[in-house]
Amino acid sequence: MKEYLPIFLQVIVAIGFAASALIVSVILGKAGKRNATKDSAYECGMLPIGEAQPRFSVKFYLVAMLFILFDLEIVFMYPWAVIYRDYIAKHGTGIFWYMLSFVGVLTVGYVYAIMKGVLDWKR
Repeated sequence: MKEYLPIFLQVIVAIGFAASALIVSVILGKAGKRNATKDSAYECGMLPIGEAQPRFSVKFYLVAMLFILFDLEIVFMYPWAVIYRDYIAKHGTGIFWYMLSFVGVLTVGYVYAIMKGVLDWKR
């Protein structure tokens, strides 16, 4: 149980900080006066005119999915790179070929996306 004391202290501090931030926000938030200008939506200097939810192009979502795909690739490659040298010393070069096949599959997907014109914004 002694080993868990730092974790319990960290949890207590985190909960205490969150609770105190909420309490201070409620107390100071009531002191502010409300008016129409403060309650209006702020859109980076633009007047809030038009639809509440503008329609985005499908290409926006396709690029976002590609970003997530390649972002996850890096998440898998980082721990691989950390243990690469030690693993090679103990088990051989299998780890290199596994990662090469992983990157190959992602490269095929990337080439397919380019061929489909996902990254071509002019269409």
